[in-house]
Amino acid sequence: MTRRRTLRRSVHLFRSFLVEQTEPEVFYGALAQDSVADVREWTDPAGQTVLDVGAGPAEFARAFRAAGAHYIPLDHDPGVASVHDGGIVAEAGQLPFADNSVDIVFSSNLWEHVADPNAVADEFLRVVRPGGLLLLSYTNWLSPWGGHETSPWHWLGGEFAVRRYETQQGHAPKNRVGSTLFKVSVATGLDWARTQQAADVLAARPRYLPDSLRWVLRVPGLREIVTWNLLLVLRKR
Repeated sequence: MTRRRTLRRSVHLFRSFLVEQTEPEVFYGALAQDSVADVREWTDPAGQTVLDVGAGPAEFARAFRAAGAHYIPLDHDPGVASVHDGGIVAEAGQLPFADNSVDIVFSSNLWEHVADPNAVADEFLRVVRPGGLLLLSYTNWLSPWGGHETSPWHWLGGEFAVRRYETQQGHAPKNRVGSTLFKVSVATGLDWARTQQAADVLAARPRYLPDSLRWVLRVPGLREIVTWNLLLVLRKR
């Protein structure tokens, strides 16, 4: 089903993002519904197994299950909400699933938190069945939110941003560059997708931006600042 991403949709998502820290259910609820719409652009999730790697918020579980999917949340942190409801505790680089065993792998905002993103993405594709989908999105380092809660000061250096956050907030940030947050680029994701022999790239686009701005991915440098979050959609051969 063809989907048109409008400026109005982008404004809605960015407004929701503004209350992520104070009302996370608002942002993650909107993002979860938008994510289901992304999947529906390529396939009907009803009756299909959706493995959500780095699942985190429970809003995704509700949205995918409401769409009829057999939703399996997986996260390395046993304390996250989604894992409490039929989830699996495991590492993204070592998924406890057989080859070609999952209809859809969905991973939202995990890739920037792993030290070897290419190896993790390879692991995602390993468990997807032939004809199945991988939807992978992540926040690139040079985006306005690349430093996460230390943004936008990460543009002056990751460690500087951490020190400033500690001074301002009185405690360390959850995300620290080189430890729990890594400097992954838009180019990293595009290069990984284009070199896959086992899958076809169906889409590569700025996840939150309207379709009218998809051209930014063709401009090295600019795309690293403007993209915010890259979405890759691949179909396994």
